[in-house]
Amino acid sequence: MNMHNPAVAAAQAADPVEALMKSIRIPPRPSLLADLQRELVLDEPSPHAIGSIIAADVGMAGALLKLANSSFYGAGRPAKSIDQAIAFLGMNQVAALMAGLLARQAITTSGASLAQFWELSTRRAQAMVFLSKRLRIGAPDVAHTFGLFCNTGVALLLDRFADYGATYEAAANEPLLRFTDVEDARHSTNHAAIGCLLARNWGLSSEVAWAILHHHDYQVIDDEASDDTVRSLVALSLLAERAVQAYQGSLDAVEWRKGGARACAYLGMGDDEVTDLVDQLVDCFTH
Repeated sequence: MNMHNPAVAAAQAADPVEALMKSIRIPPRPSLLADLQRELVLDEPSPHAIGSIIAADVGMAGALLKLANSSFYGAGRPAKSIDQAIAFLGMNQVAALMAGLLARQAITTSGASLAQFWELSTRRAQAMVFLSKRLRIGAPDVAHTFGLFCNTGVALLLDRFADYGATYEAAANEPLLRFTDVEDARHSTNHAAIGCLLARNWGLSSEVAWAILHHHDYQVIDDEASDDTVRSLVALSLLAERAVQAYQGSLDAVEWRKGGARACAYLGMGDDEVTDLVDQLVDCFTH
């Protein structure tokens, strides 16, 4: 009898996808990040309390100070303590930097080194912060978090599928189809969906999670029904990616050809402005 029940049939049809998702290792949210997030959602979060949470992990505290004093995030004067870093950068930006450091610690693969992956993710996050500040669009800490986490699904899929590297290469060079369409055809899932799942599990904002899910779906930029934060993050990510590719010496901006016109229209920018911003970012990366 159940054979003719549409609800049962639908559930059975979904089983392979559900099983696949369960087979992909999503690292649990680090307790340090959960503690930071609990403090930040209070009506009056305490800078001292946040500093104490971070300082409890000496290794993370040292890494955070080094990052906070870098040219992209530094406030023009060196922070000599976590409390000073919070005072100079603000609680939300410090928390965003910590989330990135914790992600790098938590997301690993059993095979290839992820050093290059994290280098590119860091460049993208830096570019997102730069663009958010320069164009005065959104909050820099939100842009940073999105920039760092948008491709975390790539690392998790590399760990799950032995041939995902070839899939990634094919998707990156696909001139017409969406990047995620190529992944879906080969693996029945994609890095945007996995990255969104990680963002939700880690308690990141719904806007960041939704932007991660749609960061290769450039039609969302034109969708006035979508959240403005999501639309701006996806538009800025195209600019950031173009700058990262230019820094790497790549002249073939495949994703920019797919969504660049939409991003420019949404941001109200012309070709000369885009070129100028990309040149500035490449200069910042170089120095």
